[in-house]
Amino acid sequence: MIAHSNKSKQYLVFALKVLVLCLTFGYIYVKMMSGEQLSFNDFIHNTDYKGSQLVSFIFLFITLALINWLFEILKWKTIVSHLHKISFLDAAKQSLSALTVSLATPNRIGEYGAKAYFFPKQKRKQILLLNFFSNAAQMGVTTFFGIIGLMILSQTYVLPLSSFKIILVLISIIILFLLGFVFKEKELLISGFSIENVIGYFKKVSKNIKLKVILFSVFRYLAFCYLFYLLFHFFGAELSLQQAAPLITSLYLLSSILPTIFMFDVVIKGGISLWLFSMAGLEELIILSTVLAMWLLNFVIPAVLGSIFVLGYKSPKE
Repeated sequence: MIAHSNKSKQYLVFALKVLVLCLTFGYIYVKMMSGEQLSFNDFIHNTDYKGSQLVSFIFLFITLALINWLFEILKWKTIVSHLHKISFLDAAKQSLSALTVSLATPNRIGEYGAKAYFFPKQKRKQILLLNFFSNAAQMGVTTFFGIIGLMILSQTYVLPLSSFKIILVLISIIILFLLGFVFKEKELLISGFSIENVIGYFKKVSKNIKLKVILFSVFRYLAFCYLFYLLFHFFGAELSLQQAAPLITSLYLLSSILPTIFMFDVVIKGGISLWLFSMAGLEELIILSTVLAMWLLNFVIPAVLGSIFVLGYKSPKE
């Protein structure tokens, strides 16, 4: 009876692995072939003119994308060390597998559950909290640089931001803080977790770990922003770093705060990019080619690598 139960569990795990991979690769195929904003054939054609230099550019772009993921893996290894020491290779497996699993979920929320399942059941709630802190640190960096970018843009271009809209946003933020204060002792979506408990848990994380996580978040942010800038030049944009920086940082802030369903994330990011970079006089083909290249380098290629680890996943001992 026990052997039969174990066999059934193995079949179920295998079926889930196949389902995850089908969803991931199905999603990638649909996004690349749908041509909602830029067909994949047009994208390939837009890279042909580089000729013999193409290989050198691809090597540079992949290197920067690897640096981006290097800091993400180091960030995960560091934050998890508060609870459980893991190797760099284990951190890489968990980070890339979680990306593969989460690529076809709204706002990649599946990453939380994916990373938690690499650990014993009794540690999973704490892993969820640590993953939240890791993502919150990245969002904090994105928000900091994004606000600076928007402030610079407001001095350079005419943005459709009326006083009424700004006041409405500020009032919404104040209401959220008030609600957080009022319900700080109430349980959140996870049993046993309240805002007060979550804050208390993060206070227990050492300052050294917190500092490293924030620094890795900054380094990762700078890596993919610089990659975005180089891709712009690769596709023919003539923007200085000083001109491009506020546009790129504003793009990542606006695209991060908008909730997206997995089938529309690239579309929304492409739409925001067109709105922002068209103000600088860039052609639509350059903008959309850059957005698609960033998606391929930072999500598709790592997700393909992560699929290897998903297939080799084994449940931890409880």
